[in-house]
Amino acid sequence: MSSPDPLAARLSAVVAALRGEGRGWTLLALAGGWFFALGLRFVIPALLPAIRADFPVSDTAAGAAITLLWVTYAGMQFPAGALIGRVGERMLLSTSAALGAIMMTLYAFSPTFAVFLLATGGYGLASGLYGPPRGTVLSRVYTERDGAAFGTVLATGSVGAALLPPLATYATGVVGWRGALGLTVPGFLTAALALRVFVPDRPANTKSDTESGRTDRRDSIGAVVSRARTTVGAVRRAVSSWRISLAVVGMTLMLFAFQGLTAFLTTYLVTAKGLTETTAGTLFGALFISAAVFQSVGGALADRYGHGRVLAVVSFVGVVPLVALPFADSLPLLLVVIVLLGMRLSVGPITNAYIVSLLPIDIRGTAWGTLRTTFFVVGAFGSTAVGAMADADLFAEAFFLLAGVTGVAGVVYAFLPERGDVGNGTNDADPVDG
Repeated sequence: MSSPDPLAARLSAVVAALRGEGRGWTLLALAGGWFFALGLRFVIPALLPAIRADFPVSDTAAGAAITLLWVTYAGMQFPAGALIGRVGERMLLSTSAALGAIMMTLYAFSPTFAVFLLATGGYGLASGLYGPPRGTVLSRVYTERDGAAFGTVLATGSVGAALLPPLATYATGVVGWRGALGLTVPGFLTAALALRVFVPDRPANTKSDTESGRTDRRDSIGAVVSRARTTVGAVRRAVSSWRISLAVVGMTLMLFAFQGLTAFLTTYLVTAKGLTETTAGTLFGALFISAAVFQSVGGALADRYGHGRVLAVVSFVGVVPLVALPFADSLPLLLVVIVLLGMRLSVGPITNAYIVSLLPIDIRGTAWGTLRTTFFVVGAFGSTAVGAMADADLFAEAFFLLAGVTGVAGVVYAFLPERGDVGNGTNDADPVDG
């Protein structure tokens, strides 16, 4: 009689932990919402060739539009984090999905580039509501196996980013890019309903970051200011932790490279490699299919072998396909390069789980929102940088720049210490206010 497969046994244990005590529906709702919230942020870059046919603008302007999407997304991180304790994760998540439906409708009827930019900024704000409450729900519901839970949800978002861009490019050939975006409205509305039903409320006795600053009408202005200062000071001490600072620097560098890559990959494949928009969109989707595979295992590997080690390996390996991309001159080679590029997206769930677990629970939402704003705002300018280099006929050199940024991130992650024993944002081995 053969012994059970250890890998199958471990996988079964992970699945049981994720589904146990009714948490599977919560995980499914969060994953479904992220499928659309993330997927649509990459549909816009995938449709840039068609959009620019309607609105003739430069590569720099197109890159700035993608930067706007991510800057507004980043700008919502702090308020979304601060609102977690006041209105709850369930309200923020369902509102994010509902606003996504509204912005897709605005896209569908945008007559000018100015209206397109308005919808882009609005969608950045709407999807920005999703990230912080998603992270705190996962950390609260999954006190263990948080890496696997984050990886599952982010992998589902990568599936959305894999499927929706090629489907949108195909639909664009039938109903135009406006119609393609309008077709996503029912999906957003379904996600909003699922999030409203299946995301649990915060426990009544769970102290949150905004509760420490919540006052009734009888409180004096001085008391409000004093509490606000206390919260700000606690957040500052938390985010100044050496481990958190290193993780944020690494994540910022990886996001800068990621934004520059994804904003113009489709355009580069069409203009420099001579592919059709549909083929380029399909390859763009392959990037996220690969990412979904790597993300689904990356969190579990980090839980087992250490976050810093896995992040450093992913970053160093990620340099190779960026350098190789300009030299890949056939469809099979391009596919191999793009599949390897997908590995870099596993950085997200691993770094998220690392940082969130180290934040004190009483200010976790506010602190997490602050950090997300920081690395997304800086990272968002990767697309503008690549767009400007493309206008200067330096498209290939832009990818070499992104490769260099990725290598620096690998060096940063190589010095990332392990988080030690974590739970509810506390760590006796290395206090976050140290």
